Amino acid sequence: MDLGLADKVFLVTAASSGLGLASARQLVAEGARVVLVARREEALAEVATELNGDAPEDAPRVVPMAGDLLEADTVTEAITRALEVFGQVDGALVSVGGPPAGHVLENTDEQWTTAFSSVFLPALRVARAVYAQNPRARLALVLSTSTRVPLPGMAISNGLRPGLGMLVKQLADEVGPDGGRVVGLMPGSIATGRMTYLFEQASDPKAARELVESQVPLRRMGEPDEFGRVATFLLSDAAGYMSGCVVPVDGGAMRTV
Repeated sequence: MDLGLADKVFLVTAASSGLGLASARQLVAEGARVVLVARREEALAEVATELNGDAPEDAPRVVPMAGDLLEADTVTEAITRALEVFGQVDGALVSVGGPPAGHVLENTDEQWTTAFSSVFLPALRVARAVYAQNPRARLALVLSTSTRVPLPGMAISNGLRPGLGMLVKQLADEVGPDGGRVVGLMPGSIATGRMTYLFEQASDPKAARELVESQVPLRRMGEPDEFGRVATFLLSDAAGYMSGCVVPVDGGAMRTV
């Protein structure tokens, strides 16, 4: 299948590791060009070297841009970089670090406010900037299964992700008439560094992982590249009639339809 991604240009955030990196790899493999955005400059440079491979310096596959999405100017700078190097912007994948664990009555106001600034606002900023540049752009927001099903001990995620899921639906209504598309993705138990960190918070990390895997019908955690392939398809021309939807990538774990 031709995904129609050759020479399309995307912003990918949190691109130095995890789901952002996995998605960037798949986009590049399909011929897309990518502006990689992440806070860790050194790690980002290493990723750029890997993904550019033997591409000539005057025709890179990716360009890195170190920046923090907590700063409003970061998205504007990323758009400018895409236009300078590639001459266009066709869409974005917005991945951000997850909020801290905790319970409804225990998380502090500061934790909620910080999470709103780092999880919720970046999606809005990227959407504004991308659609201002290209009304026909396609946007994918990396959410969580907490968009539909509460995760035990993850009150902040359970509070914020459903709101972003609903914004996917409303934004699809708003940009659709101009040809724009927006989707959300709900990763379940994917073997990323963040999942490893969460397991390490348990008294018995090995048992914690085995418990999670036992609750997935496929009886294993997903691989980042499995998520990246789904994200790439949803951003592609091949998914041109998909918009306003939130798609699970969870091995069948969610007990909702």
